[in-house]
Amino acid sequence: MGNTKNMTHDEKLAKLGQIIGRHKKDGRKALMQVLQESQDVYGYLPLEVQREVAQGLGISVAEVYGVVSFYSFFSLVPKGEYEISVCLGTACYVKGSQAILDKVEEVLGIKDGECTEDQKFSIRACRCIGACGLAPVMMINDDVYGRLTPDQIPAILAKYKEA
Repeated sequence: MGNTKNMTHDEKLAKLGQIIGRHKKDGRKALMQVLQESQDVYGYLPLEVQREVAQGLGISVAEVYGVVSFYSFFSLVPKGEYEISVCLGTACYVKGSQAILDKVEEVLGIKDGECTEDQKFSIRACRCIGACGLAPVMMINDDVYGRLTPDQIPAILAKYKEA
């Protein structure tokens, strides 16, 4: 899709119109594809985008919302430049991942599922990262941090704040 982060609202809306236009004839069958491409443009799927998609494909907003809210790869809220995932799966949880999540929330001043005002960081708790041997585990984009303790969190986050 290219870099859409610096696009204006009107440019994003025009891009959304192009996406819908390319798939309009397929209607409901194109919904997943249109939503994926729309999220590439906006970074998430706000109600305004869902309404445009519904109208463009000739389906209800409720149906669009149902798909968006069902699949975990769609987001209803903006995501930060740095997406932080804290594993709360069994192995991580037993080894203290809740304290890791609490510390991340404290340092950034946001809660699970939220994004910082500057859109630099977002946090989400997840069920398994697949690195159980390194529990507790946190990912920041594609960087994996394992065997964490809460006191390590401020220094780890500071590296990304400065970037």
